[in-house]
Amino acid sequence: MLACQSKAMAKTLRLILGDQLNINHSWFKKVSADVLYVMMEVHQESTYVTHHIQKITGFFAAMREFASALTQNGHEVIYLKISDQNNHQDICKNLIEIIRKEAISAFNYQEPDEYRLDDYMKKCCERITIPTEVYGTEHFFTARTELAQFFSGKKTYLMESFYRHMRKRHSILMDDDKPIGGQWNFDHDNRKKLPANHTPIAPFIYQHNVNDIVNEIEAAGLKTIGNCNANAFIWPINRRESLEVLEWFLNHALPLFGTYQDALTTKSWSVYHSRLSFSLNTKMLSPQEVCNAAIEHWFKNQDTISLAQIEGFIRQILGWREFMRGVYWAQMPAYAKQNFFGHKKDLPDWFWTGNTKMHCMRHAIKQSLEHAYAHHIQRLMVTGNFALLAGINPDAVDEWYLGIYIDAIEWVEITNTRGMSQFADGGLVASKPYVSSGNYINKMSDYCSSCYYQVTLKTGEKACPFNSLYWHFFDRNRALLEKNPRIGMAYRTWDHKMHETARTEILEQANSYLENINDL
Repeated sequence: MLACQSKAMAKTLRLILGDQLNINHSWFKKVSADVLYVMMEVHQESTYVTHHIQKITGFFAAMREFASALTQNGHEVIYLKISDQNNHQDICKNLIEIIRKEAISAFNYQEPDEYRLDDYMKKCCERITIPTEVYGTEHFFTARTELAQFFSGKKTYLMESFYRHMRKRHSILMDDDKPIGGQWNFDHDNRKKLPANHTPIAPFIYQHNVNDIVNEIEAAGLKTIGNCNANAFIWPINRRESLEVLEWFLNHALPLFGTYQDALTTKSWSVYHSRLSFSLNTKMLSPQEVCNAAIEHWFKNQDTISLAQIEGFIRQILGWREFMRGVYWAQMPAYAKQNFFGHKKDLPDWFWTGNTKMHCMRHAIKQSLEHAYAHHIQRLMVTGNFALLAGINPDAVDEWYLGIYIDAIEWVEITNTRGMSQFADGGLVASKPYVSSGNYINKMSDYCSSCYYQVTLKTGEKACPFNSLYWHFFDRNRALLEKNPRIGMAYRTWDHKMHETARTEILEQANSYLENINDL
């Protein structure tokens, strides 16, 4: 029946997903009466894990802003809110209904960034029965398959070699064929603890009123975690605001970003981090424009911004972000099942409340519940470190990280969590497990001085749990890790520098903590 429509009646329906808010996409360069756009808030995308209330609120707010911008630019848009009576709460069911009602003759969508949605949309198109066409998102530096091709035949993926390839290919921070400054990576310079008398600059935040959205989320019965000040929602929800956050970061935080990007502190929830990941991952900003703006600003301000600061920032976006996406598309869907250590334990109950006596864990979790945000070292070396040492099932760790952080979309979350943090892929991404005793946390933070536990103790009632769990981890995984050349020192220390009695006491201490993990 649809095939019999006249050309004059032909109309194309285009779907825009919640993380495809790229106003500069070629789709929007021309206003056409023959094109109808659709955006939708659905249970399907709000319940596959338990999300932070700020995450759902942020996505809905940004989507509504984007739909409004399209309408103001002359485009025709159908927008389904979570509360709309005619919303089937399923993308494909909504599409089929709109195609029928609007006499649509063709359907377009952009490549989803999640394997789950990519597979879903392919199956949905089989049900639609009208011509469909898939477009790129015009966002990333790389194609989905580029990393797999770059590492073809390799058993492991080395981010540094990919990063250098990207620098050369895109002529970023390059002097002909050599890196500016003669050095590719300044990571060694970017690992400083905050001085005791140093308080980071307060972050620039917004004060949005999102009461209506929060009320709709609650009325829809969506289960959430975390907190949300509905009268002062702090995250950017459109492109203009995202650009303002970028500008603020360049002017106020970039000068010390690299130096303290690994610092852990109770004095600040964002330190000198850009907090641009939500804007980038929803595509309100592009990685190309962020890199260009940062480099242009650095060139003009080299007297106050060192090369180490800008290189560290560019490495996160051009290197790590593109690298993780490439790993995702090279390894999915099998990657989501990787569990190298066979870990099976559930997350402790306090991962959902922050009510633990461990100061570092309490601060990182409560901050995450309050702001839907923690920076990369909090995620890797505090919460992630503990989960790996304790033997938590990577499935549970994935779900927690994917739900609690406003910037968490599976393509970037799972590779960081299951790969970098939990070593569940057996070393595809990381050359060794990123675990530490309490010593690293004490070295990089101000947590330990006011903790219930004592970071210098391995055993006893107030011994820091990270200490005994660290050695327990290596002892129980000796068969899997002993031959790793980057771990030899740990086993030499364990075998030759600790008395057998001390080793026994440490393992007993760890077992006691693991048996009573909800009481830590």
